[in-house]
Amino acid sequence: MRRSKLDKIDRQILHDLQADGRMTNVDLAHRAGISAPPCLRRVRALEEAGFIRGYHALVNPEALGFGVTVFAQVGLSSQAEPDLTAFESLVTSWPEVREAHMLAGETDFLLKVVAADWDSYQRFLTTKLTAAPNVAHVKSALAIRASKFQPGVPIEPDPVEAD
Repeated sequence: MRRSKLDKIDRQILHDLQADGRMTNVDLAHRAGISAPPCLRRVRALEEAGFIRGYHALVNPEALGFGVTVFAQVGLSSQAEPDLTAFESLVTSWPEVREAHMLAGETDFLLKVVAADWDSYQRFLTTKLTAAPNVAHVKSALAIRASKFQPGVPIEPDPVEAD
């Protein structure tokens, strides 16, 4: 496993790949200020160390017929670990659920759900989500528009160090 401390070159590589995962190794190396072979070795090491979890295309949901995004706040009857794990396992089997986050506080889980239309979401809600074991209540919030969508985390290639 690679060291967990990232140097300036590693941070530049992560910054650039997060912005454009299809960037060629030659372009990535040029931007990082190193030659291509060591750049590729660094990328592989960042992958092996778990800093890079994968690469994927960002598809347009509307173009594929998914015009509705809903954030469902789910409250469970029991928060015992086996019940939480069972709910998480069930959620992973539902393709409509694109993200699931366990929360602290009043809501146990926040789910990001996509559907073709409101009726499709309601069918999902009534036949799967509210019918699931241990689900006590669901509060749905229909997304009107996304003002910002930026996957990943803010990576500064050359962070200013505090004294």
